[in-house]
Amino acid sequence: MPVPFLDLARQYKSIAKEIDAAIAAVASSQQFVLGPEVTAFEKESAEYLGVKAAIGCASGTDAIWLALQAAGIGAGDGVITTPFTFFATASAIHRVGARPVFVDISPETLNICPDAVEAYIENSRSVRLKGLMPVHLYGLCADMDDLDRIAERYKLTMIEDAAQAWGATWRGKRAGALAPLAAFSFYPTKNLSCAGDGGMITTQNDDMAARLRSLRNHGSTRRYYHDEIGWNSRLDSFQAAILRVKLRHIDQWNKQRAERAAAYDLLLKSSGLTAKKGSTETLAPVRTLSHDRHAGHVYHQYVVRVERRDELRQFLADRKIGSEIYYPVPLHLQRCFTFLGYAPGSLPVSEKAAQDVLALPIFPEITADEQSAVVSAITDFYS
Repeated sequence: MPVPFLDLARQYKSIAKEIDAAIAAVASSQQFVLGPEVTAFEKESAEYLGVKAAIGCASGTDAIWLALQAAGIGAGDGVITTPFTFFATASAIHRVGARPVFVDISPETLNICPDAVEAYIENSRSVRLKGLMPVHLYGLCADMDDLDRIAERYKLTMIEDAAQAWGATWRGKRAGALAPLAAFSFYPTKNLSCAGDGGMITTQNDDMAARLRSLRNHGSTRRYYHDEIGWNSRLDSFQAAILRVKLRHIDQWNKQRAERAAAYDLLLKSSGLTAKKGSTETLAPVRTLSHDRHAGHVYHQYVVRVERRDELRQFLADRKIGSEIYYPVPLHLQRCFTFLGYAPGSLPVSEKAAQDVLALPIFPEITADEQSAVVSAITDFYS
């Protein structure tokens, strides 16, 4: 049975009338940039996330950059973050003139490791540290208890990279409301997605919100008057209208993702592919990730760690089963960051994860038969 890695058409089919009506309303209004749809989406998002303000922008990458700018992070500053994430996290730090400072991840969750963060701070004085940017990887919140403690102790501004985590929670509080600033992406593959690029910054600070609205609009609060040099990063009305429709469905979709993830857990276990927790036997060929009991996972991706990863991926592809690698090269080893001075072996947990992670198909509409076909194929490969 062919199984797509992601099938956006299924989601569209389920809400096509709502989406088409929303797009038609924007076309009829002829208000395409910012405007009432964006304002309404920002208000609804702020209420959903439990924040004072939500500011739409042109992309998730811009959202990170705008958050850093609003936080006053710039030339000569260091921002601690994870090397095991999408490129935009670090490129936005570089874009404001700051220096990405990579520390290693937890092997259990693949999120940034608080102990590694604190160890770096205690043992290094070579960089003037100003920011801490955890990434809620795959839809799982990082350990915000320890990270918040570290940020407060060392007077670091924390910014959540919540690009993959719309609806995720930590101790019942939603991602986006766990730090002074947070950045979201609405790229088409995200849990809450638009029909192109789109992003959002959230904050609990009214003054910060006002500055972010100015920064996304060329540093202007009044047309043709510019208080600072900003950027053109405005969310358009079509995307906001689509996002408003999807926001009404996101909790149900995230619930379905969690159910599909639980189904994978059960199928992998019953197939004998994963070892029992606490087992002293030889490692099974497939290892699932764990997550803290305080974290509400939204499964943007369902990722496992596997033996002979590249061979398995080709085997699945031959059976027309989709998969993906998030991420094949950690950021500290990317060619463009050579100037930072990291060498192979410097962040071993991230480097090992890059060799064995594999994302399996997961989306709200995937069927039980499709999931069974995925696990059956994996079982066949290791037979």
